[in-house]
Amino acid sequence: MSLKSPTLGAILARRIAFFAVLAMVVQLAVIFSDYYWNVGELSRLFVEQETERLASGITAEENDTVRYRLPESVEGRYGQAQTGYVARIRGADGQLVFQSCDAACESRFLPPDVNPPDFWLRSLAPGKPLTLVGGRAFTVGGQRFVIDVATMGDPQDVTSDVFWNEVIAHMIVPMSILLVLVLGATLLSVRQALKPVRIAAEAAERIDPMDSRSHLQFQDMPREVAHLAEAVNRAFERVGELMKSQKILTSGIAHEVRTPLAAIKLELGHIDHPRARKAEADLDDLVRFVSQITALARLDTFDHGMFEEVDLVELSSSVVEQLAPWVYENDHSLELSAQVDAAIVQGVPALLRDAVRNLIDNAVRHTPIRTAIIVRVANGRIRVEDQHPAAVNTFATQSDGLGIGLKIVERIAAIHRGSLRCSGSQRGHTFDLEIGS
Repeated sequence: MSLKSPTLGAILARRIAFFAVLAMVVQLAVIFSDYYWNVGELSRLFVEQETERLASGITAEENDTVRYRLPESVEGRYGQAQTGYVARIRGADGQLVFQSCDAACESRFLPPDVNPPDFWLRSLAPGKPLTLVGGRAFTVGGQRFVIDVATMGDPQDVTSDVFWNEVIAHMIVPMSILLVLVLGATLLSVRQALKPVRIAAEAAERIDPMDSRSHLQFQDMPREVAHLAEAVNRAFERVGELMKSQKILTSGIAHEVRTPLAAIKLELGHIDHPRARKAEADLDDLVRFVSQITALARLDTFDHGMFEEVDLVELSSSVVEQLAPWVYENDHSLELSAQVDAAIVQGVPALLRDAVRNLIDNAVRHTPIRTAIIVRVANGRIRVEDQHPAAVNTFATQSDGLGIGLKIVERIAAIHRGSLRCSGSQRGHTFDLEIGS
């Protein structure tokens, strides 16, 4: 898997952002067609926004004193004459608060003695640019004020500001909030939905086709991903079945080979000749080789579900007791040294016995006579040392006879999540069989 590959969250975030921008573009086109070509709506918005800007400069104090300062945003339009824009602000009693027009423009506003409505608008010329007059009532500091505005041709193109204010207020702001909420909710939902998938991915790294109990849990997964997990489980079950078939095939081959070998050895026993005895010895080595080949093949199909608690001290003691007579017959000595009272590990007793037996067997077969073989047991480790009396090093560290014994021990160590290490000296060699926890 490439670390440069985007995550599912990043892919969804980009797609949501793309379609959100596309939706904003479409909505912008709708708003443009709805507002820009609708002169009546633009006129209403013009009056609303301009009167609101003018009203922001009103200050009504507690003693009914009213002060007014023209806001900077509209000072260029209403702070001087002949700009194409005029305005008038009156109190509820008709008192003039501000005006930027002369008597000529007064005729276009509502007469002072008329009680104005909260909003009014009259178009002076059809189409754009806007030519209109209108007004709106505001309440500031508990007092009512009426603000009238008029434009003749909108020379400063205030209509564009009105349009973009509507775009910002009614599209960009709500769409941005919606995008953040939708994107956040989507990413959170995806993260929660993929949580069991992430756990399953971590479990898949530890899955072992040699363990019948090892499989992916898909009960809490989304249905689409659960199908994939089930397929993975079925694939590992198929691998396990193939390994079991291999085990049966290997056992059958070994049985078919051992039978004729036993018959040949029986026939050789009837021949009284030194060459027959040599052939019997070679035949014994061949039988042993076939047995080790069979054992090595069976290790590849071993079920890790058979692990149990094993005491390495007790196990090594039983192996030493079993092999001691054979070791003494070959002019060697065998000793057990337990550095702890008990060394409990998770493993398969039969395999660990085979490993210790193979190490002792190698030490017997590939060392000079009168070699002292010592089996030391510690927590999670079994050490087999050979100390031969001469300084001559004749021990084969990488192979025993036909090169299978140590491979079997290495494979057993790997099955138990451990390792086999070898070190040598002038007096002999040491093999450390580490058993993982």
